[in-house]
Amino acid sequence: MNQDDIWLETPENALNASQEDDSEEQAPEIEILYEDEHLVAIHKPAGLLVHRSYLARRERFFAMQLTRDLVGCHVFPVHRLDRPTSGVLLFAKSSEVANALCEQFASHTIEKQYLALVRGNMHESGILDYALKVELDELGDKNADPNKAAQEAVTAYEPLLNTEIPYPSGRYPTSRFALVRLSPKTGRKHQHRRHMAHLRHPIVGDTTHGDGKQNAFFREHFGINRLWLIAKKLSFTHPVTQVRLSIETELEPEWETVFAELGWDEATLSQQAELLIAKDEMPAGNA
Repeated sequence: MNQDDIWLETPENALNASQEDDSEEQAPEIEILYEDEHLVAIHKPAGLLVHRSYLARRERFFAMQLTRDLVGCHVFPVHRLDRPTSGVLLFAKSSEVANALCEQFASHTIEKQYLALVRGNMHESGILDYALKVELDELGDKNADPNKAAQEAVTAYEPLLNTEIPYPSGRYPTSRFALVRLSPKTGRKHQHRRHMAHLRHPIVGDTTHGDGKQNAFFREHFGINRLWLIAKKLSFTHPVTQVRLSIETELEPEWETVFAELGWDEATLSQQAELLIAKDEMPAGNA
């Protein structure tokens, strides 16, 4: 089963799940980042599925339904974010606009930027061109060909900040981490997570491809359990107005908490302000 669909299955979460059965579950809050008569973009919180899935039948809330209820009309998904990934998620308000946006995704004219916390220090930028075989789900892909050839997968990566803290998380007396900007040129399943693992800098909190010891250290030391990957910015051509839009979200508060613990103070972060703080780059519309 896909680890995304069991959402960081830890003893703590298993206990919380059993407790939630006895209480009324609250719908997660979503924030509208941009809206006009054709489109709506939201900030999807980590842990929320984009839409209904046969692998998560017990789930009550989905980004698609919550967005529909918020804007008062049906919405059409044009891309996806993995369940544990947070950040910018775009919907269309008609099938025609959805088809036009899907064509932009297919032709790779949409620019995507992510931020990730990874294991180890990184000092060089680069472009990883490393093909990926399709990851199959036991149920959903039981009839798929397991011998299908690997698909092209390309990711640009740029280290922004490095740190070393005096706490062991494995065989070394200290722990090193890096904040990295990722810009995918293709859109394969778990592309960022698999590519960073290939570079031996797995994303912290990745229960499928990551470092179990580092993940455990982060959960226990910081008291926060999530995949440290956020879809920070999405740039595309509006399919109706033909205006280029850039929709950006802010980091959740837990990022700032961890940054402080990692020794990245305001002065350090201000050097990367254009990446960490959302700016109003969008033309007229309801942000």
